[in-house]
Amino acid sequence: MRNAFADELTRLGATDPRLVLLSGDIGNRLFDKFRAAHPDRFYNCGVAEQNMTGVAAGMALSGLRPVTYTITPFVTTRCLEQIRTDVCYHDVPVIIVAVGAGLSYAGLGPTHHACEDVAFLRALPNMVVLCPGDAWEVRAAMRAALAQDRPVYIRMGKRGEPKVHADVPADFAIGRALVVAEGQDVCLLSTGNMLPEVLSAAAILRENGISAQVVSFHTVKPLDTDFLRHAFARFGLVASIEEHSLIGGLGAAISEWAMDHAVVPRRFLRFGTPDAFFKQAGEQEYAREQLGLDARHIAGRVLKALG
Repeated sequence: MRNAFADELTRLGATDPRLVLLSGDIGNRLFDKFRAAHPDRFYNCGVAEQNMTGVAAGMALSGLRPVTYTITPFVTTRCLEQIRTDVCYHDVPVIIVAVGAGLSYAGLGPTHHACEDVAFLRALPNMVVLCPGDAWEVRAAMRAALAQDRPVYIRMGKRGEPKVHADVPADFAIGRALVVAEGQDVCLLSTGNMLPEVLSAAAILRENGISAQVVSFHTVKPLDTDFLRHAFARFGLVASIEEHSLIGGLGAAISEWAMDHAVVPRRFLRFGTPDAFFKQAGEQEYAREQLGLDARHIAGRVLKALG
């Protein structure tokens, strides 16, 4: 995902002279092409993410289109006050790009885990929250974000994630879910880099005679409420799957909307991380298995719910 982001940023920078990249002391080699093409539009802000966010807000107020980039907890949690007060309060078009969301950096311990960021940022007025499902969706998200005149948060995985789409989805739009695989029995709403895992879960369900529709819910804010109404009316079981806390993430946002609008699902399952720090040693695949977020556990729980 991060390689696709760097490449797309370079492409967009060639056509939009307002685009400026601010990095929190990471990805210097990743952005070699961008720096070579636009040496006056790359700033390594060092380990000073709060300052980086304030600078980005000032640039946006001056007519530029700044992008801030570093590891997820450091570009969100560490500078939440600046995002809230400098960026969102002034409703300026800063694009906040986070790498290593969820448990992508599981092996580095809880300081590098990011299972609360969606909850923090979707609570902020004016903020758009995007969680692309593969490298092609990252490219589409960057294009869509640059077309906005408001704050946008893009939550990415790390690198090496499988590509789900064959190309940039032509129908990608903020606030509009993408159906990745058709199905008749259950609907699996995936957000972020869980998408390949959810497709694997759908394959296991298919082996057990269950047809699962898989949807990339790449926008957590604003929600695609038209699709949700359709899904809850059509399917006997709908599930949200995210590498994020059950508190405040996609599943919570859907539950809040359903309650507020008197939408009563026949069955709604939420997959996510618990209200606890993950303190075991292991990489992302191990963490997912332990937390029930791998394909086998997802499919098993769905099958159990279907009875």
